[in-house]
Amino acid sequence: MTGRPLGRCHGMTKTQRILAAIALAGAAAGLAAPAASAAPVAPLTLPDLPAAAPGMPAGAQPTSVQEIGSKLSKGANELNALMELPNQLAPVIAPVQPVVDLAGGLE
Repeated sequence: MTGRPLGRCHGMTKTQRILAAIALAGAAAGLAAPAASAAPVAPLTLPDLPAAAPGMPAGAQPTSVQEIGSKLSKGANELNALMELPNQLAPVIAPVQPVVDLAGGLE
């Protein structure tokens, strides 16, 4: 028999005891999660659109969330096309690249 006090985990550090307590709490939460998921799911609703500011042009305010999404998508497509512009211009720039490099070296 050892002379250690009862109620302590022999051979475990304080950090190990804390990690074991966290793991136990996580396991208990994981077991409780299936019961919580049995609740009915509320339908997804879209947010209301803000009101137009005074003096705003008639076509400036979108009429629906879908319209906002389509405008964002259109803007993203235009940005993607702009990012591809250097690749599209490479065949035009390649023949004059040596001249441009020489001109840059003369400065």
